[in-house]
Amino acid sequence: MEGYILEWLNLLGRWVHMITGTAWIGASFYFVWLDNSLEAPKNAEDVELGVGGEVWSVHGGGFYHAQKYKVAPPELPGTLHWFKWEAYTTWITGMFLLALMYWYQAEIYLIDPGVMTMSKPVAVLLGMLTIVLGWVVYDQMCKSSFGTEENKLSAAMFVFVSVMAILLCQIFSGRGAYLHFGAMLGTIMVANVFFVIMPGQRDLVAAKKEGRAPDPMHGIRAKQRSVHNTFFTLPVLFVMISNHYAMTWGHKYNWAILIALSVAGALIRVYFVQRHHGKQTLIPLAIAAAIIMGVAAAIAPKSRVQAAIDNGVDRSALFAQVKTIMDTRCSGCHANAPTQAGFSTPPKGVVLESAEDIVAQAHTIHQQVVATKAMPIGNLTQITDEERALIDQWFQSGATAE
Repeated sequence: MEGYILEWLNLLGRWVHMITGTAWIGASFYFVWLDNSLEAPKNAEDVELGVGGEVWSVHGGGFYHAQKYKVAPPELPGTLHWFKWEAYTTWITGMFLLALMYWYQAEIYLIDPGVMTMSKPVAVLLGMLTIVLGWVVYDQMCKSSFGTEENKLSAAMFVFVSVMAILLCQIFSGRGAYLHFGAMLGTIMVANVFFVIMPGQRDLVAAKKEGRAPDPMHGIRAKQRSVHNTFFTLPVLFVMISNHYAMTWGHKYNWAILIALSVAGALIRVYFVQRHHGKQTLIPLAIAAAIIMGVAAAIAPKSRVQAAIDNGVDRSALFAQVKTIMDTRCSGCHANAPTQAGFSTPPKGVVLESAEDIVAQAHTIHQQVVATKAMPIGNLTQITDEERALIDQWFQSGATAE
């Protein structure tokens, strides 16, 4: 029953996380586009009222005219729309999922004895510290002497997140490291909203109500953090889906893959932001594509010549050993009725009970158990290198049951 309840909590949490995340990212992308697409106002009266830019657009059968003030309008409107709950709810649901999957079930998803042996409380504490440390270091960088020099700040941030990616992959399981890296970036994004963007906006509104001159620095700081957020978005989205692709986090150099694909994601976002400015250069997109293709080529499984049919190997005896390994190391989860705590259904619907099941999943078994060593999760069942080698031998000799 526990596994069934956890599965429902996971489903509902993930669903809400996706809904609110879509709303947050959609609003973020729209306002970044809006800021970068503004043109000088055509009407002299608008300029006198403090309008700094405007843009016309058409969507859904209607025309829209958006204007942005340099600081604030002469008078506040009766209704002012704020954008904040999308960000907060996305972070809350994301942390709920992280706690549910990676902290509550740390022995399954977060701790990998093959990477580092630690207790569950220590692993959870390190995960929490990662998230807090990410925001503190980033915020101090932005407030430092080179916080206004974007090139230096970007270089410093790249070094910091790269170091964090390396360290996390030396401490946690691959998928646990990736998810905590994403949680760190996601926390930076929502903290930017909570600690910088929203306070600045509240002060602008208060200044107008109190009749004092608004401080333009609030807008400058908020714009900086919003731009940072837009470049973090695609790396975070990659991390969100990465747990489905063990070829990335299960690889020996998972940290390098994480850094490379995060850079590619940021470069893709750079391309779109530049397009908003009317700059049509494809260089960032081309570099991102080259990085992705380079990673794909670098981690591709090494091709091997399949052994000849008559190579002296007793295939029946070899498969019998593989079947025993599946029964003792894998079918606790990958069964029609899993016996492993926390699982009410076989992961991804993969069942490894019968000979037919095992042969049909031969490629997946080899990729997950031998190539990436991603399975068993956290090596809960303590599969040995010798057993992985037997599976490899079986796969290379034809992956048959006879």
